[in-house]
Amino acid sequence: MNVSVIIVSWNAKAFLLKCIESVYRQGFSASAEIIVVDNASTDGSPEAIMDAYPGVRLIRNNDNQGFARANNLGILASNGDYIFLINSDVVVLDGCFAKMVHYMDSHERVGVLGPRILGSDGQTQRSCMGYPSLWNEFSRALALDSIFPRSRLFGSQLMTFWSHDETRPVEVINGCFWMVRRRAVEQVGLLDERFLIYSEDVDWCRRFNDGGWEVVFFADAEAVHYGGASSANSPVKFYVEKLRANHQYWLKHHSRVASVAALAIALLHQALRLVGGMILYPVAPKRRAASVQRVARSVASMRWLLSALVRPIAAVESARRSL
Repeated sequence: MNVSVIIVSWNAKAFLLKCIESVYRQGFSASAEIIVVDNASTDGSPEAIMDAYPGVRLIRNNDNQGFARANNLGILASNGDYIFLINSDVVVLDGCFAKMVHYMDSHERVGVLGPRILGSDGQTQRSCMGYPSLWNEFSRALALDSIFPRSRLFGSQLMTFWSHDETRPVEVINGCFWMVRRRAVEQVGLLDERFLIYSEDVDWCRRFNDGGWEVVFFADAEAVHYGGASSANSPVKFYVEKLRANHQYWLKHHSRVASVAALAIALLHQALRLVGGMILYPVAPKRRAASVQRVARSVASMRWLLSALVRPIAAVESARRSL
């Protein structure tokens, strides 16, 4: 069994069914496997899968165990030499898997491969990034990467200077669509389950790179990512969780001082976003709903960041040791 496809889903039934349909269109042989790990959906997703796609192996969690844990359950249950990890809100375009398998067969030191990701509008979506640093976090906080999008100096984290038009090694492939080599996973280990959602992709790609495996963006294969199928259910909560996960990453890979500095930069970022949302509300009536959401998100984010900053140093160090 050469190929395993793992799809993690939470309350995204319509997207999930389209995703599975697109996977079947890849023309798998009968020996390939598709595994769906459902994180306790309540929208009828498991029943819809069993009804429409009885050949899919379904793992049903009793609660939402997070993205990393759910993918790990799928990996442990799989048998393929190559493992595709795909978000439920992704549609795989024709020929994508075959091209990626061929590339992996021809490049034995590639541990992680990611295709070109398109948005629902057909435009190329950012799917690669650099490792977080104090400088690129500061550049983002001041919107320097938006003001100077072609600058490598200011846009290193989101790689705004690059148009995703060539196959090349990168530091991070974002987690909506990965192809990983089982042999590489056996060396570097599974996803770190202490990341409930977000930042597990940065951590995992860093571990692949540190282990001597290449992480490569592959421009010749494509998939569509609709985005936000699960996070749309609770956008403020998911945004705060993203900040929490980023802090976990800093605690795991950087010093205590750097981790606290990153929190302070994130607080500055959210304060500026809060001010921007408050300014936009009266001057842009058509965007008031978005402004209200931005303000709510920034307020919740600042509340969490302040609580993280005022913790005793011993508590922060204890959290770091636990990672």
